[in-house]
Amino acid sequence: MRLPVLALFAALIATTAFAQDYPSKPVTLVVPFPAGGPSDALARGVAQRMAKSLGQPLVVENIGGAGGAIGLARVAKAAPDGYTLGFGTIGTHVANVALYRSLPYDPQKDFEPVALLGTAPLILIAKPSLPAGDLKGFIAYVKQNPGKLSYGSAGVGSISHMGCIMLLSALGLDIQHVPYRGVAPAMTDLIGGQIDFMCDQTTTAMPQIKAGRVKALAALTARRIDVLPNLRTANEQGARGVDVRSWNGLFAPKGTPKAVIDRVNRAVVAAMQDEELRRSMEQVGVDLPQRERLKPEVLRDLVASDIARLVPLLKSKQGYRD
Repeated sequence: MRLPVLALFAALIATTAFAQDYPSKPVTLVVPFPAGGPSDALARGVAQRMAKSLGQPLVVENIGGAGGAIGLARVAKAAPDGYTLGFGTIGTHVANVALYRSLPYDPQKDFEPVALLGTAPLILIAKPSLPAGDLKGFIAYVKQNPGKLSYGSAGVGSISHMGCIMLLSALGLDIQHVPYRGVAPAMTDLIGGQIDFMCDQTTTAMPQIKAGRVKALAALTARRIDVLPNLRTANEQGARGVDVRSWNGLFAPKGTPKAVIDRVNRAVVAAMQDEELRRSMEQVGVDLPQRERLKPEVLRDLVASDIARLVPLLKSKQGYRD
């Protein structure tokens, strides 16, 4: 009996020593979307502040494709040593479950949740020439022009796609979807009038709204958005039950030692205290979690509850396949 106990004791000592030395080299943070998008902006802002606490650089690596599945699959297969972390979203961990028959990772079994990083509301935005100033006018225009409108998204399964599916479902409307490889090209075509509207996060929508390049028609959340207090919600304008917020979280490969998870989590907590980061995120409508919401179990529960709540709905809607 002595040998197994000694082996376990030795393993515990080795794990503790490893955790104490962690990190001793740069850490890679995989963002499974192209650079320049809403997730990328938050990831880089948080990574920069985390590096100060960890004492090592966090190198952001953008690996886009398949709604984030390619990048997250790499994280799931990485060594569970804390040197590869992943930036997950409601798209990668919820929508993709509904979208792909054979997802190359299990959102609940293949990752260790580290911390929730932020949430952002969605807004219905339209090209400036669309003859509607609110949701009521939008609905009337769509009904007067059946089959003529289209909406863009950052790709099938993205939060911008999910948001419009939920809105159009609530309104009983069927409109052509045009998927893009990221939110940036979709926004470019919206500004140029090639598509008619989008359901976009405040992160990327706010600069365009402020510049007058697009117009906001409704907040797709249960309450009004702080950065756009005069913009009425879809619920206020007759679309009951529409409440769509994106979320972003930090994950590690399954099996990463708890001591390492705790070390990374402490770096996230320290990053969230940075006033400059909070101000910059507030300007684009991103809500950074309060300290009590930064525990790993909060992110774990969020993934589980959203899968149970949203996946059946998304599977039943256009654009998602069994």
